[in-house]
Amino acid sequence: MKVSCLCLSFLLAICGLHWTPTTANKIFHFGSCEILMNVNEIRTGFAAIKANIVSMAMHFTDSEDTCCIIHHLLKFYVDMVFKHCETEDSWVNRKISSIANSFLSIKKNFRHCHQQTMCRCGEEATQKYKQILTNYGQLNVKNAAMKSLGELDNLLDWMEKAH
Repeated sequence: MKVSCLCLSFLLAICGLHWTPTTANKIFHFGSCEILMNVNEIRTGFAAIKANIVSMAMHFTDSEDTCCIIHHLLKFYVDMVFKHCETEDSWVNRKISSIANSFLSIKKNFRHCHQQTMCRCGEEATQKYKQILTNYGQLNVKNAAMKSLGELDNLLDWMEKAH
């Protein structure tokens, strides 16, 4: 009898684990509305999608063109994005300025490669960059700059994978 009670207790404990929400599920309060959701699951799914998009971007760019497209994107961020990314928070503004200075330094190194004609710009790279500029130009300047800043992690991921 003790063995069957022990087995029954063990079985109930295992079933209870499957019926209770996982620790990743949390109740979020949005005003008076309570929503149970698993943000970790959403983040994991998004990270997988983002990694796939970065891989596709690298796959469709000729490896010889990566130097060119990265050079153009650095120029884009320095000349167009960082100049229009000003927030109410001075700490955030200082961080943006710090990133902009890093990009200026990297851009300077790419300029040297460009001058030495070590950085080839094929048709695909040129077309991709023109498309980025077109998409950017369709938005309000400040909104476009903030959106581009929000996508900076994609560029950094792509640069790391291209390396």
